[in-house]
Amino acid sequence: MRTPSLRLLLPLLVAACGGPKPDETPGEEDSGGEPDRVWDCVLTPDPVPDYGLEVGCRADYDLLAADPLDASIPGAQSSKTIIDRVDGNALYFTNSELYPIHYEFASQFLSGGDLPIVGDLGSFNATEYYSPDRRFILGAVTYYEEPAAWVYEISPYDTADADMITLAYRSIAASSYFGGELLFHPTSEAVNAVAAGLPPDVKQISTAELFAGITYQPLNLGRSMGQLRFYRSTEVEDFVNYREIVVLDKIPNDISIVAGTITAEFQTPLAHINVLAQNRGTPNMALLNAWDDPTLRALEGKWVELVVEGLDWQIREVTEAEAQAWWETSRPEPLDAPAMDTTVTGLWDCEDILDLSLPLGEALRARIPAFGGKGTNMSALVHIGEDVVLEPCFVTPMHYYNNHMETHGLWLRYDELTRAPDWADPRRRAELLAELQAEIMAAPLDPDFLALLIEKIDADFDQAKMRFRSSTNAEDLGNFTGAGLYTSKSGEWDPTGEDLEKTVKEVWASVWNPRAWEEREYWGIDHTRVGMATLSNPTFDGEDANGVAVTGNVFDTSGLEPAFYINAQIGENSVVLPAPGHTTDQILYYYNMPGQPVVYINHSNLIREGDTVMSNAELYALGTALDAIHKFFYEAYGTSGGFYAMDTEFKVVDGEVVMKQARPYPGWNSGG
Repeated sequence: MRTPSLRLLLPLLVAACGGPKPDETPGEEDSGGEPDRVWDCVLTPDPVPDYGLEVGCRADYDLLAADPLDASIPGAQSSKTIIDRVDGNALYFTNSELYPIHYEFASQFLSGGDLPIVGDLGSFNATEYYSPDRRFILGAVTYYEEPAAWVYEISPYDTADADMITLAYRSIAASSYFGGELLFHPTSEAVNAVAAGLPPDVKQISTAELFAGITYQPLNLGRSMGQLRFYRSTEVEDFVNYREIVVLDKIPNDISIVAGTITAEFQTPLAHINVLAQNRGTPNMALLNAWDDPTLRALEGKWVELVVEGLDWQIREVTEAEAQAWWETSRPEPLDAPAMDTTVTGLWDCEDILDLSLPLGEALRARIPAFGGKGTNMSALVHIGEDVVLEPCFVTPMHYYNNHMETHGLWLRYDELTRAPDWADPRRRAELLAELQAEIMAAPLDPDFLALLIEKIDADFDQAKMRFRSSTNAEDLGNFTGAGLYTSKSGEWDPTGEDLEKTVKEVWASVWNPRAWEEREYWGIDHTRVGMATLSNPTFDGEDANGVAVTGNVFDTSGLEPAFYINAQIGENSVVLPAPGHTTDQILYYYNMPGQPVVYINHSNLIREGDTVMSNAELYALGTALDAIHKFFYEAYGTSGGFYAMDTEFKVVDGEVVMKQARPYPGWNSGG
């Protein structure tokens, strides 16, 4: 297991553009464990060192430290450390680019000869992170640029005692030029409890203190060109030119396609704006005070290139011709959404939809054309077993949507609208699409279909109020999630079906939401192939908590540090689109590690200080469900390489964790 620094845990720590740099060599007053020592570089770049016994200057550290691994990891460079207790407490600063996990270094350099054999990876992890008689003390030294802090950290699930931490800290401080500045940072509440027993010379820094000086947060790394524009968050929910790079005063509830985003507030990895950026492959970052940043303001209205990297960001002025040329070569390849299957009729209970005599991936692909991505994935959840609690549900296939469009001439009406002389103007196009939506709403529902709905909800759901959730064949598909594009509504049962009719038609009409149309157009999806099914279940009322969770560690998509990432909030308060000023419980849950450590990255401010949104029992139930979901869908979405995880939604009702949805996390590699 790789020992993570804070950069694997906090979405707010990274070096800012032009941030402070550590001194090459500190003065005598801060020169580690030897105040009178003058430090010099001890490593050379040729050949590249596998490790160092000392770090005498910044150049030494740079030769050993690794950069952030991916787009989700904000933070600074980090070098793993190993202390070998059977070899006189020998200290090694390892080359973490060459050996990203401790085991790789220990098995190659510290195994055999005069030393004991290092066993297999599983035995190594079980012993060296948890045993009081462990051979090695494992950790990492990280430099955080913005708070200008050198920190020593151990893994959040490491059970090292105070004596082990003290030994490692003192050894590192005495063997490094930055030793006089070294701080110990507890990476979890469990480690923090141990840290309370450390001696005074082991200087500490809290997570809050590390947060204090941070201004830059990379969310989705990348490069783009466009016109730099400043908008209030409320101004971008309808339309922004997709060739604009936007600076936003706050995090918007939604945003149309743009070339890149810079928010003046920090985001969470599962914030809607970041999910959209990941889906679109556009750079996304946060920069405190971006709204008034002089570098950005000087470029307002100009064509620019924005580059968002894990340790830095750059922006430069370009010509319009450069930007146009870049767009011509950088437009995404068209996505081929499956055409509607309109032959399937009737109302289908979720458990009856999939043919699981087929491999799961094949079974899902066979049903998405009729039941859409959301409904089809839900039908798979039903078959996982008792570890995943669900509400009973049924899916209305796309046949009835298509029949509504055909019967009332609405396909022809769409074709007529696309030939309007001002169709190319996006704002006018939005007005024309609104006309189509109004006509979808005005056209009467097929009475036989409405009778089916009334009877189904009466017989199987005791006339409950039902939630009708959008399920198109152009969402939850590989690199196109369709997040936030379509509309879900709740409808009351009555013998006439009046409210049910209105509800269903509102969901159907959302196929033509202007933002949905623009998004599909950007990805080259044929709009006339897109249909709407609906996934229906009883509404959730009075839930204790709700949230979203990813069955992988979004801060470490290398897979070396497996954990579940969870965003939870009390009651019905949104976690994806939180109200201004609301914070959530952000959690890394190491469910598959001994002791199942829980790391709170942030806490909800809607509950009492010291409390958590979910109880330990609820968190364990959620972890059990996430583990089952991750394993079940692996054969469909996880076998083609790259980062694999499922993106889920859940509710907590009367202490029970109920799953609402599962879909492939943006960026999963489907192999085409």
